[in-house]
Amino acid sequence: MRALNYLHAVYSSDYKTAWLIAIAADTVQLALFPFFAEGVLSPADTVVDLSVAWILTRMLGWHWAFLPTVVAELLPGFDLFPTWTAAVFYVTSLQSRVRRDRSRAVEPVILPPLTAR
Repeated sequence: MRALNYLHAVYSSDYKTAWLIAIAADTVQLALFPFFAEGVLSPADTVVDLSVAWILTRMLGWHWAFLPTVVAELLPGFDLFPTWTAAVFYVTSLQSRVRRDRSRAVEPVILPPLTAR
């Protein structure tokens, strides 16, 4: 049931675009591994990672999950792991959970003030 709720949340256009960008970045870094193998010393790796970080932050807002992802992507060899995809999964799942909880929240009952007799 929770997976179904998450899939419904992913249908928003911002989430779809963020997923596509993260998957594309991880795929490019994996497919062209020799160009990205040096980590922070590779200009191509730095450009891709900083661009993806900026785009995802603009789309999904700032989230702490992006910081360790950028650091991990700068380390040599971590381009073999889908860190951007994992970060987007984590951020979108948290955001969809918050939206779902807000939609279930019950409005507080506000009582009228007591009148002085």
